[in-house]
Amino acid sequence: MSYSTAHKVLKKDPKLAKIMKLVGEYQIRTSRNYYESLVEAIITQQLAGSAAKAISNRFRSLYGKSFPKPIDVINTLDSKLRKTGLSRMKIEYIKELSKAIEAKKLKMRSISKLSDEEVVEQLTQIKGIGRWTAEMFLIFSLGRMDVLPVGDLGLRKGIQLYNSADELPNAAEIEKLGERWRPYRTVATWYLWKSLKTFDTIG
Repeated sequence: MSYSTAHKVLKKDPKLAKIMKLVGEYQIRTSRNYYESLVEAIITQQLAGSAAKAISNRFRSLYGKSFPKPIDVINTLDSKLRKTGLSRMKIEYIKELSKAIEAKKLKMRSISKLSDEEVVEQLTQIKGIGRWTAEMFLIFSLGRMDVLPVGDLGLRKGIQLYNSADELPNAAEIEKLGERWRPYRTVATWYLWKSLKTFDTIG
């Protein structure tokens, strides 16, 4: 799909057009290792970027240069994983995900063939994976173009700035605003993220 088409559609929104001009070209990075993406999403839940990165680096260092396979994580002692800084709950979540993949309950090879809502439905059956994590997977792994993560704080802050508002928007307000960005709500979301200084390094 051509990003130039998305730009033409989104530039019809004058406020967003100004943000797009300031931010520059849409350059989102996607990961083809779906397991890695989901594990990273679990690690980063409710953590500041620097803390999440430190834990992620320590987790990776347990397995050498390559990201571990699900069976490797299943066979790693919880005590060893705890030393990376992971909470007991997150260790449980990562192992539940790993077991679901190993047992073929979650088929990573065919997940890209599912619709957005089907992907969300499949992933949220795994303990520890909520809608936000599934939506980040849609954006940063599957490269889906029309995802609007209404519960994402960064998007809410971006829209607050977009509207020059005193308060954060609620889900209904975001949904209504997002209608003007269909079918490229992911691209709009990325630009709204990038309008915030805290998202300078996001891919």
